Amino acid sequence: MKISFVGKGGSGKTTLAALFARHLAGGGPASRLLALDADINQHLAAALGAGEGEAVLLPALGDHLAEIKEYLRGDNARISSAAAMVKTTPPGRGSRLLTVADPNPIYDALVREVGGVRLAVTGPFASEDLGVACYHSKVGAVELLLNHLVDGPGEYVVVDMTAGADSFASGLFTRFDATFLVCEPTLRSVGVYRQYVGYSRDYGVRIHVVGNKVDDETDVAFLREHVGDDLLTWVGRSAYVKSTERGAPRPIDALEPANRRALELMRATVDATPKDWARYSRQAAEFHLRNAGAWASERVGEDLAHQIDPDFVLSPMAIDVAVRN
Repeated sequence: MKISFVGKGGSGKTTLAALFARHLAGGGPASRLLALDADINQHLAAALGAGEGEAVLLPALGDHLAEIKEYLRGDNARISSAAAMVKTTPPGRGSRLLTVADPNPIYDALVREVGGVRLAVTGPFASEDLGVACYHSKVGAVELLLNHLVDGPGEYVVVDMTAGADSFASGLFTRFDATFLVCEPTLRSVGVYRQYVGYSRDYGVRIHVVGNKVDDETDVAFLREHVGDDLLTWVGRSAYVKSTERGAPRPIDALEPANRRALELMRATVDATPKDWARYSRQAAEFHLRNAGAWASERVGEDLAHQIDPDFVLSPMAIDVAVRN
């Protein structure tokens, strides 16, 4: 299952993404879990327990976009070159597909284990990018990976998204089976929830609100009043989290029981979510056509609508076919 964490800046979405990833990692082989940091503020590694020096040294997906494209392109005849691939380019016959667990050159080069979790990071917005680059060009690496990634039963991809409504600058927000919107019991945080729901309503995005920094029943009542049945669960203020943020991470088993139960409910909710590969592939094609018409075809110098393989559906069956061929 592909899972995103979104919410207002400062709501604790990165903290919750890290807690959830560590909770998942404690229940099975590390190879069954992949975490991706797609936030402009790259803090997921630290939230997983990396020291400041370790986090800085992690290789960045955004710095290796050309190599990622070259690998994923494979021998797909619809893609003229790796340079003609954009962030929305969907897979087709001949493309190389990824799984969560199987090794590949992208994982070998760019995925590292941090706090028991396999992690890849988009990379920070560097000083040389100021005034000349868009962060979404870096996040494009994540979108390409998700468009080419087939996840099976008991496998998870956890993505810490950029804050607020920035996710809607591309089709990235449709690449998930479940979206956890982390919401503080404040009007500003609820405002981001309403904005997110409004934008995603027509795309079948499953949004589950997870309250954070909840002190008492009045906070829960506030969230219920403003988000209604979308409120799945909530996490209270945590000495465990404070310890991690001060550089002293502890085993996930030390998390407060009530907060651990919240994580388990989140996992159960994800596990109960049905996969819809046909819609996943259809939406990939839809957003690729939008980007091709708006800017990508002109920039590349060819009609990128041709990159869409109308007979291809990303699914475990597509992996089987690729292996046979």
